[in-house]
Amino acid sequence: MKKFGGEVVTGGSILVRQRGTPLKAGKNVGRGKDDTLYAEISGTVKFADRGKLGRFVSIIEAEAVAVSA
Repeated sequence: MKKFGGEVVTGGSILVRQRGTPLKAGKNVGRGKDDTLYAEISGTVKFADRGKLGRFVSIIEAEAVAVSA
């Protein structure tokens, strides 16, 4: 685990290094060929457990965070 929930990251930042896919790529997150998850845009990291679908990592855009606050 390189980044945790609530942290602000820039585009291209590595979020999780993993073997296999215990965590899946959510919105604005990409997956490398070695299953590494990385941020596609700048924003805030969010983890979500979706039950049988699995655990997902997403990035919430910086503008969306400012508008909702």
